[in-house]
Amino acid sequence: MTEYILNIDHIFNKKRNIFFAFILSLLSIVYTPGYTQDITVTAKLDTNSIIIGQQAHIILNVEYNTNQGDLKITFPAINDTIIKQLEVVSKSKIEKFLPDSSDLNRMAQKQIITITSFDSGYYAIPPFKFSINNNTEKVYETEALLFSVITVNVDTTKSIMDIKPPLEVPFSWKEYLPYVYQSLALLAVLGALIYLIITYLKNKKKKPIPKIEIPKTPVHVITLERLERLKEAKLWQQGKLKQYHSELSDIMRHYIEQRFYINAMEQVTDEIMHSFRKVDISEEIKMKLRGILFLSDLVKFAKEQPLPNENELSWTNAVDFVNTTKKEEQPQPSSEATTDIQSDKQIS
Repeated sequence: MTEYILNIDHIFNKKRNIFFAFILSLLSIVYTPGYTQDITVTAKLDTNSIIIGQQAHIILNVEYNTNQGDLKITFPAINDTIIKQLEVVSKSKIEKFLPDSSDLNRMAQKQIITITSFDSGYYAIPPFKFSINNNTEKVYETEALLFSVITVNVDTTKSIMDIKPPLEVPFSWKEYLPYVYQSLALLAVLGALIYLIITYLKNKKKKPIPKIEIPKTPVHVITLERLERLKEAKLWQQGKLKQYHSELSDIMRHYIEQRFYINAMEQVTDEIMHSFRKVDISEEIKMKLRGILFLSDLVKFAKEQPLPNENELSWTNAVDFVNTTKKEEQPQPSSEATTDIQSDKQIS
């Protein structure tokens, strides 16, 4: 009796263990973290058969849920061929989109592979493998695809024909009329251009174009006008001593360059006065020029503060120097005026 009771307990315990194992397996399926049940991968052809040399497209598609975060989908690496007989023409970029606009948690990615073949036959395209989040141990495969390449039917009962010669197209003036019109228009333009050139050259030989020379304003006139504007500006009266003497020095240096051909803008005061040693002007005038330039150097570089009468004296000496050394220039008559004078002489 005791042995019978032990056998019953053993059977009961065994059934209980099986029951608990079944419950645990169900719980493991329900509560196991992951996304395997949410991912689907597919591969399909837009056509199952082509003629040799034509192209077909393989559409690779992955759909998954994003409620656990965006997944990193690794598409299969495809080289120049799918299999030996199927060549890859191009691969599109991987496109991400919503397969169902009503379900925002569902995301999809797609890539299109363009293939072709030059060998007729029936081919099995192996499954394409995808990996999720760089997990190489767990991959997702599509179903294999069947694909056929059909050759062009050739009637072998007939003999091989020669290549047909080029067709002779009958001559038609209508096809050449546009070229004729264009040629005539080009000849007309060239003729008009040649006529204008010849006419221009003839007129140029008959009547020379008079050269009108505008007399230049003498440099002393320009310098005196600049000195007058400097005086009217009243710079030193406003305390702008450095600006006043700098402009006065520049006016005189420019006048010396134009009148005596001395590079005064690039020389210091001593060099300028040394250049005047051979200039035929009085020593008094030279001393006035030296006083202007020397006082200007003291104001600009030594921060000298001249008295009001010294400022006025520099300006007066500048005017005296220009008026004493000025050179009156006679305006040259224009070529037209010269021609008129010669004609008058011939008539008289």
